[in-house]
Amino acid sequence: MNRLQSLGVAPNVWRVDSKNADLTRPPLPLQVITLPTATKMLRLDLAKSALVIVDMQNDFCHPDGWLAHIGVDVSPARTPIEPLQALLPILRGVEMPILWVNWGNRPDLLNISPAALHVYNPTGEGVGLGDPLPKNGAPVLIKNSWAAAVVEELTIDPTDICIDKYRMSGFWDTPLDSILRNLGKTTLFFAGVNADQCVMTTLQDANFLGYDCILLRDCTATTSPDYCLQATFYNVNQCFGFVSDSTALIAGIN
Repeated sequence: MNRLQSLGVAPNVWRVDSKNADLTRPPLPLQVITLPTATKMLRLDLAKSALVIVDMQNDFCHPDGWLAHIGVDVSPARTPIEPLQALLPILRGVEMPILWVNWGNRPDLLNISPAALHVYNPTGEGVGLGDPLPKNGAPVLIKNSWAAAVVEELTIDPTDICIDKYRMSGFWDTPLDSILRNLGKTTLFFAGVNADQCVMTTLQDANFLGYDCILLRDCTATTSPDYCLQATFYNVNQCFGFVSDSTALIAGIN
């Protein structure tokens, strides 16, 4: 009998030859931890979990980026950097996938609607999507530009997964859902900015798609008023999942 060949990405793998197709998809070994949250003590499987980091990029978090250019204080958006620096090596150590979901538009903006353009340039006369930033000429939120790059304090590992998004939700018109399902992930931790905008809409869509959602409070921030952040925590707890923090997750792993 011929040796069966693997097709797919583990754990979503078939094993096949000319006469057979094994569709059993052997399960991943359990990595069970307990995690305290604001509302319940969770028991979860790290082997079925992933971390989704949203928009920790220069245009939103750097003093020379787009938000700072329009007069926004970006210092709150930088507060997730330090806890993420501590958390990421530990998650990579237990082989939890890290997914960087960043706003990175096509240079021609062919898939961007006037409604999306209006958010970034409401008068039509300012610096909006694709326009060069005055301080360094980087085009606002364009894929492969400085503006769309992850801040230099956070390192993307070769094992990490990078996904470009084009709306506030990281699931809209992107391969994020397909990648997570191929990887067999059902529990998603969320981090990044802005909590009440791109993080929240991505988390909501994840909930609607059937994922378990856990927002990491200390790894999430916003440049909006504090009541927006508190409303985000409230809504996640009330409707969409759970709120915990990176120190609790690290303690559960260790």
